[in-house]
Amino acid sequence: MCTLIQETAMMDPVMSSRTVREFTDQPVSDDMLQDLLKTAMSASSAGDQRPWHFVVIRDLKTREWMEEALPEAFMVTQAPLSILLCGDLSYQKHVGFWALDCAAATENIVIGADHLGLGAIWLGIYPIEGRVQQFRTVLNLPKKITPFSLVVVGYPAERRRNEERYIPSRIHYDGWLGAKAKAETGGSGKSNDPDRRADE
Repeated sequence: MCTLIQETAMMDPVMSSRTVREFTDQPVSDDMLQDLLKTAMSASSAGDQRPWHFVVIRDLKTREWMEEALPEAFMVTQAPLSILLCGDLSYQKHVGFWALDCAAATENIVIGADHLGLGAIWLGIYPIEGRVQQFRTVLNLPKKITPFSLVVVGYPAERRRNEERYIPSRIHYDGWLGAKAKAETGGSGKSNDPDRRADE
């Protein structure tokens, strides 16, 4: 029996999106790039602060530097495009929430890429201070700008098979233990189950 999500085409990009680590060198069009940036800027934002900037990187020398700067970024010279997502702290209405906003925008790019027939991988920069300073220096970012993530985008040379990632045991209802567990413990919050006690 199909679930509602399986039957709803609108959810397909969310459910099918997977990290891509192998790319072809086929260029990504300007129209596709604009679609990705519009998608990113449609992300939810605390207090509608939208504290983001996007640095579009196509220059090969810059991508070669990024490949050296980030040990896991071996694919950055394969793909023709990278997008550096940055937070602008001068736009903050709610201190610290800029990182959550930037994470939402980053995820939108990854999902949007899949929807366009592209692939993407999200590489973390913030909060590793060494990486933050490297990118700030090499790309001449103002002090108020904090590089948050690097999204490598291109046409995938691989198509990873979708896998079931739903884990019911990670879900908790009406508290960590849930109503059933509370009944078992008499409301004490302490379980008699040794496996549950190990997690308490």
